[in-house]
Amino acid sequence: MSNKRYNYSAFYVSEPFCETNLGVHASKDFVYYNMLRAWKGLDSSFPFYDAHGTTYNVRDNSSWECTLKPRLHERLRNSKNIILFLSKDTHYSRALKEEIDYGINVLGLPVIVIYPDFKSNCEIADGNHPNNRIKALWNKLPIFRDNLYKVPTVHVPMKKEYIIKALNDSDFTIQKKHYNFCWCY
Repeated sequence: MSNKRYNYSAFYVSEPFCETNLGVHASKDFVYYNMLRAWKGLDSSFPFYDAHGTTYNVRDNSSWECTLKPRLHERLRNSKNIILFLSKDTHYSRALKEEIDYGINVLGLPVIVIYPDFKSNCEIADGNHPNNRIKALWNKLPIFRDNLYKVPTVHVPMKKEYIIKALNDSDFTIQKKHYNFCWCY
């Protein structure tokens, strides 16, 4: 297996993209992804390597089958894991469904789930059991809910120290994955 180094970020953006001047940048889940990029920009040792930067950007009027979907697949193939932002603002979309389905079911990529609406691990789970608020978020993405146990998965709040620990954990990379399910650090 090749030495994949990129993190593929999956987040909700409404389809078609917002037609305001801010466009996709106004989407809450996109803002969380941009936070990782900002942390990397401020500190080159932050262990985030953006898979979205490995191919050229596409426009919202691009063909799904000819351009958008193949670009998602290429970025996922270059990745060692998926970072999924799952928030109260996340909705099921064609792109998220494709990213999760291809990433988990075809490539077997481990998933780091970041919950921006939660500030601590105890808000996410009680021991090894997710709380009902987390299960409700999973229900927004049935493709994730129904397949999350197929790959190593870790669940963390949107706190830099937890995200760093998850990104540095080799068990949550395609190269060294072990089939463990982790709720918190």
